[in-house]
Amino acid sequence: MTSTTPDLPVTTVLLVRHGETAWNAERRLQGHLDIALNGEGERQAAAVARALAGTPIDTIVSSDLQRASQTAHAIAGLHQLPVQIERDLRERCYGGFEGLLYAEIEQRYPREFAKWQAREVDAVLPPGENRGESFRAFYARSTTAIMARAARCPGQVIVLVAHGGVLECAYRHALGLSLDTPRTFSIPNASINRFTVQGDKLTLISWGETGHLQQVAMDELN
Repeated sequence: MTSTTPDLPVTTVLLVRHGETAWNAERRLQGHLDIALNGEGERQAAAVARALAGTPIDTIVSSDLQRASQTAHAIAGLHQLPVQIERDLRERCYGGFEGLLYAEIEQRYPREFAKWQAREVDAVLPPGENRGESFRAFYARSTTAIMARAARCPGQVIVLVAHGGVLECAYRHALGLSLDTPRTFSIPNASINRFTVQGDKLTLISWGETGHLQQVAMDELN
């Protein structure tokens, strides 16, 4: 049987990027460093939870990093569901880049920074607190985790709360984009991104939903 067989179950995957952190706001690279949501991120997480409150959800899974798990728990609280942890939904590990501003990375690691910006997918990152991974390795890890989770939940609606890099990999996988092409799409914090999985095929349904966050801003203004 192939992925186009009509009687294969269709799993709905709602990929949610975690809410904002202080490091997001100042463009400091996080990677595997475990940074909590800031106040704005907590408001965004609550807004995502409200936006999905009326959606039938069977399973909620999160990266083990707290900025994702905090967002996932906000969603889970309105559905009385546990949050399952999947370490392979972590952000890409950037090695020695982690904890630095983009300008600091360019100054401290000019050669590696240039390769990163040129999207050399097998480029080796400098060592740091954590061991860096190439974009190709990260893509394989994150897309395998998404597809494996969907396979374990056939026909369900599942929420996966992860990171910008993971969402980028899912987008590229669904559209068949080469890994070395520039990223021409945005990945907002606390955005909702809808996919389906049937067999081994990941299909993008909608991308970058943020209307729920605009409503938060209007509420605060009032």
